[in-house]
Amino acid sequence: MNDWLWMSAGDLGRAIGMGQVDPVALTRSYLEAAQAHPLADRIYARLTPERAEAEAEAAALRARAGQRLSALDGVPVSWKDLFDTAGTGTEAGSLLLQGRVPERDARVLQNATAAGLVCLGKTHMSELAFSGLGLNSRTKTAPCVHDPACVAGGSSSGAAASLAHGLAPVSVGSDTGGSVRIPAAWNDLVGLKTRHGRLSLEGVLPLCETFDTVGPLARTVEDAALMLAALEGSKKVADLRGASLKGRRFAVLETVVLDGMDQGPERAFDSSINRLKDAGATIETISAPEVAQAMDLSGLLFTVDAYGYWRDVIEANPEAMDHRIRDRFRSGARHGGPEYVAGWIALRKYRAQWAARVAGFDAVLMPTCPSVPPAIKRLQGDHDYYVTENLRVLRNTRAVNLMGGCAITLPTGVPSCGIMICGTDSEERLLRLASAAEQAMMSDI
Repeated sequence: MNDWLWMSAGDLGRAIGMGQVDPVALTRSYLEAAQAHPLADRIYARLTPERAEAEAEAAALRARAGQRLSALDGVPVSWKDLFDTAGTGTEAGSLLLQGRVPERDARVLQNATAAGLVCLGKTHMSELAFSGLGLNSRTKTAPCVHDPACVAGGSSSGAAASLAHGLAPVSVGSDTGGSVRIPAAWNDLVGLKTRHGRLSLEGVLPLCETFDTVGPLARTVEDAALMLAALEGSKKVADLRGASLKGRRFAVLETVVLDGMDQGPERAFDSSINRLKDAGATIETISAPEVAQAMDLSGLLFTVDAYGYWRDVIEANPEAMDHRIRDRFRSGARHGGPEYVAGWIALRKYRAQWAARVAGFDAVLMPTCPSVPPAIKRLQGDHDYYVTENLRVLRNTRAVNLMGGCAITLPTGVPSCGIMICGTDSEERLLRLASAAEQAMMSDI
């Protein structure tokens, strides 16, 4: 049964369908592992054993009757603690929301439950989702799989850690500026950022409603595709069969995203590009000044949106927050309405320019993160380092949120280093490309 903890969600689903894995025994294995793991209190904010057991028992009955609801019926999943879960605390990693218990599930959780997935519990996260590092001085800081003294990445930090430490086979996070892809990359996982509006935000505690997206963290591209369908409430899963890179045309963006990289991510990216070429892809380098111009709007667009939503809650109890997170929210107060509107007018222009520039490519390639996980101790003790590293780690992923696309990060074989494939149209097409790239990434590992 211990082997179950490291299987992909797709493989577990197939095993359930063939009668080789009992959903109840599977769920209990994960719950027991989570209760026994020495770092579990830094990964799960709370488990939901009663719900999980009941859902697993229902899945087992369906499996025996040949009436499974989806390919993932009976497979457990962990949820970032900003997805409303009926009767279970949902606090978004913040003491401001301590004791908050919603009455109904978020829409995506409803959809996943309708597909037969089993809710294991809620995972720790950055405070109100406003950090790419994953450090949370008010609740718990999730551990990086390679070194528990380092952060896991944020804000879906516990979501990534639950997979990477064998405490869930798949997890669900949110991505506003990189919050799925950063922890996925730093923990050698697959992370899918969907296009804004593709998946419902109903019942999801917001950070920036104009940029927030929902996305899965997974062990394989297939799992990400299966989860996308489950979260959407769709029976149609992206077809990954026969995916190939032969004849595919990729662009490597050189504007901003290659600057000042650590040696590990730089070497991993270069090696990955060579593997994609060996698999038949054509790769060109492009510059995009509109990306740099859009990046200059980040401090305006993200903070105004975030503070506009959370201002009254924050100011009612400001001392409950880490001052670094609180100050970042409050920076949104420095900008007026006309400036914010003008920012969005400019961003729409930059997005149009970007769309025209990449229209002839199948996807755009970037390093997921320019850096590797920093030590918790240094982040806690060095304010300036915290600020610069937080902005730095979000740089590349945020470019995609600003440009409005979808993206997926894949492991490169170098610990805590991912390659990001940025789609030019649909998630389904991106997932096919990612499936072929995944095979290429594994070619010489």
